[in-house]
Amino acid sequence: METLAATLRAAKVIPVLTINDASHAVPLARALVAGGLTALEITLRTPAAAAAVAAIRREVPEAQAGLGTVTGVEDLALAADLDLPFAFSPGGTGLLLAEAVRRGVRFIPGVATASELMTALAHGFSLVKFFPAVQAGGIPMLRALAGPFPSVRFCPTGGITPDNAGTFLGEPNVVAVGGSWLAPPADQEAGAWAAITGRALQIKANLG
Repeated sequence: METLAATLRAAKVIPVLTINDASHAVPLARALVAGGLTALEITLRTPAAAAAVAAIRREVPEAQAGLGTVTGVEDLALAADLDLPFAFSPGGTGLLLAEAVRRGVRFIPGVATASELMTALAHGFSLVKFFPAVQAGGIPMLRALAGPFPSVRFCPTGGITPDNAGTFLGEPNVVAVGGSWLAPPADQEAGAWAAITGRALQIKANLG
């Protein structure tokens, strides 16, 4: 878990990608890598997602492509079969947490409350996704959770923007943030790869 936390800490920003056309996956990944963002979360929100992450793993080796929106055991099976570097979930049922442990998936469950966090910890997960970050209390909530759970590290996602990303990253219990603004589907459809690279370069420059 420490190795995974170090990977996310080095990345700082994880693009959260919804890919509707698997043929866009490789040029999209290359555009983000060109902008300095290599840890990519491919959400399982479209039928193209599984093919997209497999294509990136195959053709863009410099990218660390993982899954997002993992909600079922079949999603964990996909992550295990592809030997993905990470898999994010918006939540964390007991079944999902136990299956992730059984399969050895580098899983990052989602939490929004202290009770959900305690469930994740009970299964051995001290690196979690704070989701939906802004709506669930934002930085005040992260600071409140830091007291009783000092060893937990968070990747806030949900409501993260270029304007607040740096503020979240300034919290000592935050290792990275996830954001969907970097590669909106409209830009993917238009093939606006240079614009996507530009956004990546800008956030990297802003965060140092």
